[in-house]
Amino acid sequence: MIPGRETAQSSETQHVLLKLVGLSKTFGGQVAVAPLDLEIRSGDFFAILGPSGCGKTTLLRMIGGFVRPATGAIFIQGRNVTGLGPEKRPTNMVFQGYGLFPHMTVRQNIAYGLRIARLPRREIEARIAEVIGLVRLEELGDRSVGQLSGGQQQRVALARALVMRPPVLLLDEPLAALDLKLRQAMQEELRRIHDEIGGTFVFVTHDQGEAMSLASRIAVMNEGKLLQVGSPEEIYRHPRSAFVATFVGEANVFRGRRLGGTVQLSAGPSFVMTGKDCDIVAVVRPEAMAIDDIENSDVIRARGRIVERVFLGSLVRYFVELDGGQKITVQDASDRRRPDLVPGAPVAVAWSADKQTVLEV
Repeated sequence: MIPGRETAQSSETQHVLLKLVGLSKTFGGQVAVAPLDLEIRSGDFFAILGPSGCGKTTLLRMIGGFVRPATGAIFIQGRNVTGLGPEKRPTNMVFQGYGLFPHMTVRQNIAYGLRIARLPRREIEARIAEVIGLVRLEELGDRSVGQLSGGQQQRVALARALVMRPPVLLLDEPLAALDLKLRQAMQEELRRIHDEIGGTFVFVTHDQGEAMSLASRIAVMNEGKLLQVGSPEEIYRHPRSAFVATFVGEANVFRGRRLGGTVQLSAGPSFVMTGKDCDIVAVVRPEAMAIDDIENSDVIRARGRIVERVFLGSLVRYFVELDGGQKITVQDASDRRRPDLVPGAPVAVAWSADKQTVLEV
C-alpha cells in the first residue's frame, strides 16, 4: 500500500469549499501560474506539490489574498472573494517563518487575532484554552516564544491560526525549517490536529514524501502549470506525465515508439499495445520490477548487468545498466537471498505490462 491518507468523508458527502476558476499570475511578463481550475473539498488535507519556483507558493498566496491574480476568480463557500484582502477572507495562513511576536508570550501570540477582532475576554480565554490543548502547549503558555524550540514555535504559529477558526487553513512549507526527526514528529501532529478538528487544510511543499504522508489529495505543479490532481495513490500509481512519475517517487522511464500496435522500447524490449502510432514513454516503479532469469512470455524483459547493490534493511536496491546503456533501479525484498546478484553479474530485469504506465508524447 502506498503511503497516503484516506479522507474521513467520502467524496459523495464532501462539498466544494474552495473553487479556483481560470486563475493565473504573471510577474513582469513572466508566467508564475498559468490559468488553472481547481476544486478543494470540505475536509480535504490538500497538498500543492512541486519543485522550487513552480508557482505553488504564489498560488497559495493568491488563495489567501496576499497576491492579486492576473485573471480568474476565487470562490470560498460559494462567495467570490477575489477582490477581498486577507483580513476579509475566511482563511488564515501559517507562514514558513512563523511570524511570531518575540516580545509576547505563547498565550499573547495566540490571542492576538482575537483581540484585534474585539471578542469578549471570556470567549478569548476559552478559545485559547481549547487551542493550546489541541497543540499540546499547556505547560508553556506563559513562556516567551524566544525560549521555545523550533517545533514549539511551529505549534504556536499553528495555534494562532487555528484559534480564529478559519474554514480554510493555509500552510506555506510549514515544516521546512525543522530537522528531519522533528519534521516527522510534526507531520504526526498535523495529521492528528486535522483529524480532531475536521477542517480544510491547504499546504504547499516541495517534499513529495511529506505530501504523500499527509495529504488526502495532491495537486502537482511544474513551471506554473497544474499537471495532475488526485489522491496520493492515484498520483503514484497512475501518473499522467513523465514529470509527475519521476517527481513523485522513483521511476524508471523508458522511451519508445508504438507502430502498428507494437511498442518498441529503445532499451530493447517490445510489447503489444493498441493505439495510434506515436512516440511513447513507459514508466515502471522500481518495486514493480524483478531480477529474473526465467523465460516467461507474460512479462516484459530487458537484459543488462548489476552495477551496484545497496542493502536497505527490509529492501535491497539494485542499480542495473541495460545492454543499451540505460541505467535503471530495481527494488526487491532483502529476504530473498541471492548471493549471485553482485556487481558485474549479468541479469534479466522483468516487469508485468499491467504494472507500467504508458504515456503518449
